[in-house]
Amino acid sequence: MKNSINLCSLIEQFGSEDKCREYLEALRWPDAVMCPRCSSVKISRIVKRRQFDCDDCRYQFSVTAGTIFNDSHLSLWKWFICVYLLCEAKKGMSASQIKRTIGISYKTAWYLCHRIRAAMKRVNPEPLGGVLEMDETFVGGSTAGRENRLKNKEVVIGIKQRGGELRFFHAEDVKSGTLAKYIKENVSKEVQVIMTDEWNAYPKAIRESGTGAAHKTVNHFAGIYAMGDITTNGIESAFSLLKRGIVGSWHKVSAKHLEAYLDEMTFRFNNRHNPYLFRDTMIKLLEAPVLEYRKLTAA
Repeated sequence: MKNSINLCSLIEQFGSEDKCREYLEALRWPDAVMCPRCSSVKISRIVKRRQFDCDDCRYQFSVTAGTIFNDSHLSLWKWFICVYLLCEAKKGMSASQIKRTIGISYKTAWYLCHRIRAAMKRVNPEPLGGVLEMDETFVGGSTAGRENRLKNKEVVIGIKQRGGELRFFHAEDVKSGTLAKYIKENVSKEVQVIMTDEWNAYPKAIRESGTGAAHKTVNHFAGIYAMGDITTNGIESAFSLLKRGIVGSWHKVSAKHLEAYLDEMTFRFNNRHNPYLFRDTMIKLLEAPVLEYRKLTAA
């Protein structure tokens, strides 16, 4: 498969179940088909049933066995199209749009998108270092004033490494203890400087984080947005993209599922120059744990 892919080539290459299964097989077992039960490579094909039979333990399985695809009644080629659309939509794509695009029910589209988002979530990412920008924003209903925003909106904290990765977090508040917690969990001791706005919780948070980072601020309240290389324009641009996704694509995001949308946005942002994005996302889907519908919809 070519490094980059567009919608037309996607349909040409994966327009049937057999082609999709061949691709998943190549991703899951690049060297040889392996039994998911005993790890044997002595495998026989059951061609008519699109399955394999392990010659050692006699376990019969398919390429989707034990993966996120196994419990789905949706055609694999529709999965492929949905994955492609979520990878390529810079500001995200709503379940309603997916429903109309590939001709499925809203419930199926909503569940499908959430399973893909769950696979996009990074597990144990490397700590960020170098020059960082950190900021907070508020998403939700339209209310004015910081105090009202803290009461009626959801808090999102962002950290962006210059020339590196972006992280978003759904936080309870913007107190110094909360900010320090996210710095401790995501910033390495190799950090040089953390740049923020004038919010008074940052100095204490950076001191309490134990990273030893220098702290530089830019005073937005005074109308200053850059002083030489001291700026938070990078993280603010990322926040702008997030808000355009909420307002223009998803339209409404619940507090319960906000973290999942943040995971999707950061995964796509961090892979925006990755020519293997579709392939890498499919690999994550093969490796991701199954997200049950009842767990997703639990109170």
